[in-house]
Amino acid sequence: MNFVEALEDAASQSNIELNSSQIEAFRYYQELLLVWNEKMNLTAITKPADIAVKHIIDSLMCYDQEVFTNGCSIIDVGTGAGFPGLPLKIFCPDVQLTLLDSLNKRLVFLQEVVDKLGLKNVKIIHARAEDGARNKEFRDKYDVAVSRAVARLNVLTELCLPFVRRGGYFVALKGAQYQEEVDGAVEAIKILGGSIRLVNPVKLPGLDDSRAIIYINKVGPSPNNYPRRPGVPEKNPL
Repeated sequence: MNFVEALEDAASQSNIELNSSQIEAFRYYQELLLVWNEKMNLTAITKPADIAVKHIIDSLMCYDQEVFTNGCSIIDVGTGAGFPGLPLKIFCPDVQLTLLDSLNKRLVFLQEVVDKLGLKNVKIIHARAEDGARNKEFRDKYDVAVSRAVARLNVLTELCLPFVRRGGYFVALKGAQYQEEVDGAVEAIKILGGSIRLVNPVKLPGLDDSRAIIYINKVGPSPNNYPRRPGVPEKNPL
């Protein structure tokens, strides 16, 4: 099964409606990913059918129209090769997307994807999350912060919630240990001004592993002393 066939099949099984232009954009994206992956380590997932399911559909599983409203501003923290931010942008072209990553080489790749696909209203930021979230240009500015497989939830909460305006959401895409991570992040979520809205278990077509999308509502301010300086959240989680 080639990429397009796998994507169409997985989207159908996941009740995700993709039009022909979106499918073509995703096809071109995966081609660029594979070409650039020969120059740098962007992904260990290299079979086109696996990219379709484990990267594209996995990213789109977090979409909730009540969270990702028309024209909303999204920041993808620690975006890596662009997941889930770029798939969400292709799926919802009207959103305003910021991609943040600490490795400049990845950002060069992301800029090429954005340029080649003609994506509008996409900003690419070179920064560590700890530094970006303390910058007045980005702090408390986004409707939604998203992050996928970057760190444990108690660490991610400290890195991501400060970017979100009150009333917005932090959306975390998590793997098999999601419930353990949720249980371990209760204090961090409270401290950073969040409240868990929903823990939504999801299943990817053809895979038996468990995973979930965690939706955290920003109900109060994040204290000014968070996030702490780079490296501290990982070494000494809340």
